[in-house]
Amino acid sequence: MRIVSGIQPTGNLHLGNYLGAIKNWVKMQDDIAAEGGQSLYFLADLHAISMPHDPRTLSANTREMTAALVACGIDPDRSILFNQTQVPQHAELQWLLNGTARMGWLNRMTQFKDKSGKNREGASVALFTYPVLQAADVLLYQATHVPVGEDQKQHLELARDIAQKFNNDFASEDAPVFTLPDPIIPPEAARIMSLRDGSAKMSKSDPSDMARINLTDDADTIMKKVKKAKSDAEPLPSEKAGLEGRAEANNLVGIYSAMTGQSVEQILADFGGEGFGKFKPALGEVLVEKLAPINERFNELRKDYSALDAILAKGAEKARTLALPTLHAAYDALGLVRG
Repeated sequence: MRIVSGIQPTGNLHLGNYLGAIKNWVKMQDDIAAEGGQSLYFLADLHAISMPHDPRTLSANTREMTAALVACGIDPDRSILFNQTQVPQHAELQWLLNGTARMGWLNRMTQFKDKSGKNREGASVALFTYPVLQAADVLLYQATHVPVGEDQKQHLELARDIAQKFNNDFASEDAPVFTLPDPIIPPEAARIMSLRDGSAKMSKSDPSDMARINLTDDADTIMKKVKKAKSDAEPLPSEKAGLEGRAEANNLVGIYSAMTGQSVEQILADFGGEGFGKFKPALGEVLVEKLAPINERFNELRKDYSALDAILAKGAEKARTLALPTLHAAYDALGLVRG
């Protein structure tokens, strides 16, 4: 079993990023390693240039995301962690697959429509062909499985369509060039909302820093933010149904659940009938305890560019070794002559 998954390098990582994606990656790494499989995780910096960006910010964010992944538990010795740019086979294979992908297939991709909005003519070609690069990302490594959320199912289906057509057109049935990857639907990720508005997702773009728990926050800051988080005057209910219509209460209980692994029912059995004056300090203590080691490691690593660059270089070397046989097979299948 070999899984491949990528994440766009963004800065100002917060609790929502950790509980929404990174925590699942760590669990998959451990589970798959225990079964003798292999995990590849990459920073999708080539995908990032499909939208307007600041070069310095992209460089800084790529390293910061690397630091966050390692601090959260991605082990470069047990997984292969790298950024796309250092494995040029991603871009090479994308070009080869562009000959197989069809305009009609790409025109159906909802992400391009969403991101380009009303300015489709002004969007970059890279944004339109983004799904072909995503296909190359996974097909390059003969991935058997790809973790996908609801928003990425369509892109994995496209990758399978491209692989199938390429195999049909240029390979024999008993010796296909590409493996068709199957989806892994991760356990439902916690949906973490703003500490100031329980109806809005926790976001780095929120103008108020009090709306989020950053991975860089120290213990005092975390406690302060939790105690000042928006709540209501009613005590916590004893049953889950009592959280309906109480967005902020539901969010705070959900964070407690995601951090401890306790069910909402268990938490309400302990805190039902209690006010937030008791629950918030308990939640703050849980967050401080769980995030302190991550915070310490993250802040230590994010300043050490040489260590981060070494991690990415080591991972890229391993990734290139895995990628080359597939790329060579694709060139040969297409009849392209190389010296």
